[in-house]
Formats: sequence, structure tokens, C-alpha cells
Amino acid sequence: MHAAVDKATPLNIREVGPDDLDAIAAIDQQVSGVKKTRYWRDTLRLHGSNKGKEFFLVAERERRIIGFIMGEIRAWEFGSPACGWVYAIGVAQDHLQAGVGSRLLDALCSHFRQARVTKVRTMIARQDHELLSFFRSYGMMAGPFQQLELELGTVDPAARDEVDP
Repeated sequence: MHAAVDKATPLNIREVGPDDLDAIAAIDQQVSGVKKTRYWRDTLRLHGSNKGKEFFLVAERERRIIGFIMGEIRAWEFGSPACGWVYAIGVAQDHLQAGVGSRLLDALCSHFRQARVTKVRTMIARQDHELLSFFRSYGMMAGPFQQLELELGTVDPAARDEVDP
């Protein structure tokens, strides 16, 4: 358990580093309810292979990671010109409603603007009303694409990769 941190303490937003993995995985577990250490380890390892188009930022106060955001510039999938995509965002529960998510999204959008991107997209679960409200409060609206999916049936548990070792 972390000691209480004064939310008035300055917030630092910076590129992710290798020592940030445990904090990111812990915040994500608070948000998603699923421990995904392997996923974040692989994501961190692969991050940076596309410099200038991939962005993985953390927010910290008093050297404690309290939030993260990950995004990428993608072009021409489904006929769409270049746009920024927000892939993941998470804020520690004890820092919700403190503007951390907004500051992270502002920083990511600044990177997108510097790369001459004029549109940002994301995808969220319909039942995640809190996240939907966050993005809508930022001015995001339904976009021109409709997500579709097909259930492929069950997978043999013995053949499936573990979520986390």
C-alpha cells in the first residue's frame, strides 16, 4: 500500500521506462480486474520499434507511477487516412477524478499533433460507462466505423496461452 500522496504535488508526464512495468501492470489490474504482467512486459519490450508513431507515456507524482496511456499513429486500415489511436489508458484508483487521465490524453494528443495527425480514435467496451463518459467529456464522438466480431467457439484450455505465467 502506498502512502497518501498530495494530489496538489506537480504531475510529471514522461515516456515509459523499463522500471515502470510493475506499476503499470498494477494499475491495469485495478482497472481491468485481470493480472496481465506478461502482456505489459511484452508491450514494453516491443515499444519503440516504431519511433515517432508509437507513444507510451506515464504520469508520476513524487516518483510514483499513477497513470499511463498508450497510443499509435496508424494509416489506411479500413481506408482511413492517418489518425492517432488510444490503445490503453489507466489511472490509479486513488487518483481518479484528479485530472490525471486528461493530462495523459492531452500529452498523447500533443504527440499526435506534432506528427500532423488531425484525428484521434479509440475503442471501448459498451458497458464501460465511466471510460465512455471520460472520452465523451473530451469531445470524442462515435466515428465512421462499426466494429464487428465473430465467435469462433471454445478453445481447448490445454492449447491456450496463459493470461499470465
